[in-house]
Amino acid sequence: MAVDNRQIAEDVLAAVGGRENIVSATNCMTRLRLTLKDNGASVDDEAVKAIKGVLGVNRAGTQYQVIIGQNVTKVMAELSTMGIEGGTPVDEKLDDIDEKEPFTLKSVGSTIMNYLSKTMVAIIPLMMACAMFRTIASVMGPTMLNVWAADSEIYNLFNNWLYDAGFYFLPIILGWSAAKQLGCSQVLGMMMGGVLMAPELQAIVTAAAESGATSMSIYGIPAPIAMYSTTVLPIILCMPVLAQVEKLFKKVLPDVLSTVFEPFLTMLVMVPIALCALAPLGSWLGDGIGNFMFALGNAGGIVTILAIGIIAASWEFLVMTGMHQVLITLGITALAQNGFDTCVFIGGMTASAACWGMGLGAFLRLKERDEKSTLLSFFISGLIGGITEPALYGCGFKYPRTFIGLAVGGFVGGIIAAIAGAKVYVIGNASVLSLIAAYAAGGTTNLMMGAGAGIIACLVTAAMVYFFGFTPEQLEEDAKAAQLG
Repeated sequence: MAVDNRQIAEDVLAAVGGRENIVSATNCMTRLRLTLKDNGASVDDEAVKAIKGVLGVNRAGTQYQVIIGQNVTKVMAELSTMGIEGGTPVDEKLDDIDEKEPFTLKSVGSTIMNYLSKTMVAIIPLMMACAMFRTIASVMGPTMLNVWAADSEIYNLFNNWLYDAGFYFLPIILGWSAAKQLGCSQVLGMMMGGVLMAPELQAIVTAAAESGATSMSIYGIPAPIAMYSTTVLPIILCMPVLAQVEKLFKKVLPDVLSTVFEPFLTMLVMVPIALCALAPLGSWLGDGIGNFMFALGNAGGIVTILAIGIIAASWEFLVMTGMHQVLITLGITALAQNGFDTCVFIGGMTASAACWGMGLGAFLRLKERDEKSTLLSFFISGLIGGITEPALYGCGFKYPRTFIGLAVGGFVGGIIAAIAGAKVYVIGNASVLSLIAAYAAGGTTNLMMGAGAGIIACLVTAAMVYFFGFTPEQLEEDAKAAQLG
């Protein structure tokens, strides 16, 4: 029976307190992310979980996450027809929520997490598109099939031009994404990223490399010289400050002057703050994180093995809480700084493959026809569609022992990837195609090592789930249901 996305949208809306309780709404690949005015008694978690088509719920600060799966964009579209516009405030300002939540370390942490999560999630489709172009170039290019020569136009287009269109201009893209999440001008967000990418700044950096200069002058204030292309943290640090500066000028400027002077004065103030302080700090932090993650993944011995193994074992549990966005931020930073990642995304890709195995092992073990069909769909949605949450919520929470197999399989696969020295060059979703894409740019050997670790993680998890994932009572109940069916 086809999924009724309209009905899901209506039921979710009713269960979270109605349209008037929604401040803003957006979605990632599997979840509706709702910011609510009242996140307490007016929201019935059990009623949301009981909705047909909903896999679960999660709370992250003021954000209420409804886990749906691959059809989440269609549910979001249905909500839009009901007046709930994606990514934009509805009826109420976010500031009103901030006043209700006490200022604590927890609330500050939740705010930072929501900011990073929403900003990064918005650019994942772009990064996946860029990744696919480079993957195709890697497969067709001289390191694998050798169909395209290294100096051919098509190889250059796919491997460099189209890939760089996303990664090289990250400050501009993140400026837009961050501004959208913060509720400030998206155009100014892009302009702030453009300031960090301006050809004049690139020329200054190039000249400094030749002359040995380490600083330049902004309004007479010394500013460290740095290259900000393909960086993440400089613009991430700048945008919350820009949002506050813009908000200040909105308050003090009369309407007749705001159109011209509000954006001008905002950028006038932000340029020295960004170039003299925040962007250099972000660059320094980015270098530090990138070098740390690189060193962690290349340290060898027990350090690397345990680090990647633990990430792979715990990744999907972090996904269920949204905490994996912290690791994704670190991984993207390392990827931008070094061109590849040797730690975070190795663990993440291996864990995703282990999640396929959870659905596969359960499908092979249980007998009841409808349950087998559902579990097979979980396996396929992860393998082909890159969506692991149906297996996590539909299998893991129903049969908690299967989580043990997931952790063991991820850990084993992570250890093998660490020993093999696999490197992830591009990021994507959790599908088998993304697994190939992640490693293919590193050549045939890297692809074999990384994909091999993923296959082992999948098979180990499937075996663990098959033999140890169910209680005797669950197996007995399944056998009776199969006989009745």
